Amino acid sequence: MTGNASSYAAAGVDTAAGDLAVELMKSAVGATHGPQVLGGVGGFAGLWDASALTAYRKPLLATSTDGVGTKVAIAQALDIHDTIGQDLVAMVVDDIIVVGAKPLFMTDYIACGKVHPQRIADIVRGIAEACTATGTALVGGETAEHPGLLGVDDYDVAGAAVGVVEADEVLGPERVQHGDLVIAMASSGLHSNGFSLVRHILAKRGIGYHDDLAELGGTVGKTLLEPTRLYTAPLLDVLAELPGAVHALSHVTGGGIAANLARVLPVGSWVELDRASWSPTPVFRVLADLAGDTLESTEGTWNLGIGMLAVVAHDSASTVIRALESRGIPSWVAGAVSTHARDLAGFEQGAKGVDGGAVRLVGAYAN
Repeated sequence: MTGNASSYAAAGVDTAAGDLAVELMKSAVGATHGPQVLGGVGGFAGLWDASALTAYRKPLLATSTDGVGTKVAIAQALDIHDTIGQDLVAMVVDDIIVVGAKPLFMTDYIACGKVHPQRIADIVRGIAEACTATGTALVGGETAEHPGLLGVDDYDVAGAAVGVVEADEVLGPERVQHGDLVIAMASSGLHSNGFSLVRHILAKRGIGYHDDLAELGGTVGKTLLEPTRLYTAPLLDVLAELPGAVHALSHVTGGGIAANLARVLPVGSWVELDRASWSPTPVFRVLADLAGDTLESTEGTWNLGIGMLAVVAHDSASTVIRALESRGIPSWVAGAVSTHARDLAGFEQGAKGVDGGAVRLVGAYAN
């Protein structure tokens, strides 16, 4: 071993472990590569052949970046690392489909206190499998060892993706009209938001991730690690099969249902979402009960059973629902868009710097 390598190892960085992690993940990453990806795995930069974009009339590139928040703390506590990758892809790629864009490629970044090769490979395998499911090439990534900054079993993940959409096919507030219906798409659980609150509730009640709660039908940890549902592939199919039917999409992430829908509505419009149109799944009810709160009080934090919303033409709603459900996405009408003047007190109006429409939830949840 050279002097420099020895010094680096003494500082807590194991380059050999990093190399082994790359070898373990190579096949999973390679499986996401089509003919557009050049150079394989391990280069300084990923290469993607953009010549296919010449077929577009006016291609717009869409990009998104995100992580999975403190859900990684639960994966670490349970030593289960092959699901968190799907959460990452969902958080990044399902933001791209919101504007109607087809994802092209993604990169990931994993920061850890110590490289455990099999753990890193498990994380990346989950990312790669979800990339395959969404038609996204995983063209590059980085695993960085940060001894002294992160504990030896600590890590965090982040990713970024790029997609493309025709300029005249971009979805958003400009397409939304009075009378459009709002279709809700079921979530698979908590997805990747609100876990700081989840962990606080469990710690306060002395409940561990290995505890078995009958109301959940299994252990707490297994329920909480349920991967985020992937909406991209089904929605791309719907957009292609029913051109013009979908006017806007909203990914229900941080901020909850109302705030995220408000972001994709035009100023001056409003929606009342009917809570009676769905029943929040047990995980939300159990957590709210443990906290001594109502479901309504958590609406700004959790998705409560809705992972994505679509604003669609009134006469296309039933067709869109059938198309989504045939692809395994339970869906239903939850509200309608109105531009009639009214008092908007109590509505969420825009979010995250966007001056959008106004949304509130009304009624009582179905049992």
